[in-house]
Amino acid sequence: MSAAAGPAPGTAGVGAVGLVAIGLICQQVGSSAAIMLFPEVGPLGMVMLRLVFSTLILLVIARPTLRGHSPRAWRSALMLGGVLALMNSFYYLALRELPLGVTVTIEVLGPLALAVVAARTRTSWVWAGLALVGIVALGGGGWDRLTLAGVLFALGAAASWAGYILSSARVGRDFDRLDGLALAMAFGALLSLPFGIADAGGALLRIELVALGAAVAVLSSTIPYALELVALRRLTPAVFGILMSLGPALACVAGFVLLGQRLSLLEIAGVALVVVASAGAVWAGRVERAEPDLVADVPPTP
Repeated sequence: MSAAAGPAPGTAGVGAVGLVAIGLICQQVGSSAAIMLFPEVGPLGMVMLRLVFSTLILLVIARPTLRGHSPRAWRSALMLGGVLALMNSFYYLALRELPLGVTVTIEVLGPLALAVVAARTRTSWVWAGLALVGIVALGGGGWDRLTLAGVLFALGAAASWAGYILSSARVGRDFDRLDGLALAMAFGALLSLPFGIADAGGALLRIELVALGAAVAVLSSTIPYALELVALRRLTPAVFGILMSLGPALACVAGFVLLGQRLSLLEIAGVALVVVASAGAVWAGRVERAEPDLVADVPPTP
């Protein structure tokens, strides 16, 4: 075999799956670290730190130009930036109220709903029903740990994630390379500044806390995004979407190992049902459509 020969059949796919898994693990470790910082900087302060440092890194990588963009493109970028700020804010506010695994499980209902609507099959509604059963199991297994505010914040994050998928698809059409995402991230960071400064206060003057905020940005955004971009070159959108469905399970593991958050057996069953429903809905959409569409092409996690 020559030195130029490529990897054995299937090796690239296995490697891409590993990249996605590492990205998901980094994301949940980042979320766990963010929760540990809540007493110091608050959830909205954490949102600001994550978005600001993610923006700085992305601006260095993308080096976007401010010229030559149409008004429609600017509207798309501003809309995506607003959605990013909302999604991260709802997510971290939910994490203050709910266990990590429960929050991520509810949040994934946003992409799941889009996948179900896009599939337009009876089977897709079966997956939606299975997800609903999972959510009921989550509640039945730990009503004492669920708060109304936490559930509403998590549902807000779910709706925002669905909006992120739709908005990022528009930005991808209106901009070249990563220019649109970089500009959108910068706008989202600007929106988060007043709320983050008010929430974190004097903690922003502590270098060690700011450095930890930068680490959370790298773990939660930079590393997962980079790994997922590489993986998407080797995986079909449907397979990638199914792998994303593992997020709630990994969040439960991270919450247990890093934060000491225990789930009851019924709650674990609820998470498992949502994971299966998410994967099934994505797979149903793949079977239904000869060509992947807007929802099937799930973008990297925010």
